[in-house]
Amino acid sequence: MSLCIDAAFDSGNIEVLEIAGDKARLAIRKDHNSDFAQWFHFRVSGAAGREVELKITGLNASAYPGGWPGYDACVSEDREYWTRAASAFDKGEENGTLTIRYTPASQICYFAYFAPYSIERHHDLIAEAAASEGVDLVRLTQTLDGRPLDSLEMGEGPLKAWLYARQHPGESMAEWWMEGALECLSDPIDPVARSLRHHCRLHIVPNCNPDGSARGHLRTNAVGTNLNREWTQPSAETSPEVLAIRNRMDETGVDFAMDVHGDEAIPANFLAGFEGIPSWTDALGDQFYRYQRILDRRSPDFQIELGYPKTSAGRANLGISTNQVAERYGACAMTLEMPFKDLAAFPEPEQGWSPERCKLLARDCLAALLEWIETSDG
Repeated sequence: MSLCIDAAFDSGNIEVLEIAGDKARLAIRKDHNSDFAQWFHFRVSGAAGREVELKITGLNASAYPGGWPGYDACVSEDREYWTRAASAFDKGEENGTLTIRYTPASQICYFAYFAPYSIERHHDLIAEAAASEGVDLVRLTQTLDGRPLDSLEMGEGPLKAWLYARQHPGESMAEWWMEGALECLSDPIDPVARSLRHHCRLHIVPNCNPDGSARGHLRTNAVGTNLNREWTQPSAETSPEVLAIRNRMDETGVDFAMDVHGDEAIPANFLAGFEGIPSWTDALGDQFYRYQRILDRRSPDFQIELGYPKTSAGRANLGISTNQVAERYGACAMTLEMPFKDLAAFPEPEQGWSPERCKLLARDCLAALLEWIETSDG
C-alpha cells in the first residue's frame, strides 16, 4: 500500500505538501482568523512494518518555536494508548522542520502534538459526571459553532472553588486533567472527594473552548479569539464562552480558582499566580504560595523551580483569567501549566508527559486543595 495522510476529523490539523514513497512533507494549518499555529493531529495509513519519515516544515513561524527542540511527537495505533515517536528539530531546514520517524505495526497510526481529547469523549465525560449523585449540570451558553458550554457543580460547603480548562483548545492535557479530577470528585466513596464536597461548592468547566477543540486550533475559538485575553471585556460576538463563565462567577462568587493549561516549551509542571494585580496584598499572595508549597510536597510530578517570571507591581494583564479572577473576586487564583514535552527532572521515556500522568496530577491537586483548606488560619 502507498502512504496516505488524512486530517479531516475531530481536531485534525495538517496540510500535505508532498508524499514520496514513505516520506512526507507537511505543514500546520493556522487557527481560523488567526496566526497561531502549533497543534497538529493526523492519520497515516498504508505503512505497516515500514519506517515513515514525516517532516513538518515552517515551524520557525509557529506560535512557539521554542517548543520544538527536545520534543517528541505523540503517536497511537489504537487511539487509546499514546506513546512517543522519535523526533528531531532542525531550525535551518525549510524554515524550521520537525522530522518524525516511526515504524507502525499496523496499517493505521495517528500523530498529534499531544494525545487528543475528542469532542465525543468530552460529551461522555459530561454525561457520566452529570449522572452522578449530587452533581448539577449548568448549561452556560451556546458557542458560536452551536455547541453547549457546560459547567458541573457539586458540593455543599461554603468555599466557592472553580476549576476550568482548555481555554486554549490545543492544550488537550488540560481536559485529561479534568477527566482525572471528575473521576475523583464524582466518586461517592473517595475520601478526598467527600471532604472537598463537604468544604466546597465546586464549579467545573472541563472544556471552555469546544469549538476550537473540534476545529483543530491551538489557541483560539471559532472566530479566532484567544479566550485567555478576553476576561476584562468579553463579548457575545467574539468570546461568548468567557462572557458566560464570568457571568456565572459573578453569580456564585469565587474563593479559589485553577485555570488548567499546557506550556509548549517548559519541561515541567508549574503554577503561575496573580502578581501585579492592582489589589495585590501579601496576605492574598501568601494563600497562593502556600497552595504551591503543599502541591510541591505532595506530588513528585510538580516543582517550583521552573515557571514564568513574576509580573511587577501594577503590571498584570487583567484580560488573563487568573489575574481577572483574583482582582475581581479577591480569590486565590492560579494557572496550572503542564508540558507538551516530558518532565526534565522526572522523565518517563516511553510516553513522556501523558494522559495517565495528567489524571494522576489532578488528584494530587485536589488533595492539595483539601490540605490547603484544612490548614488555613481563616
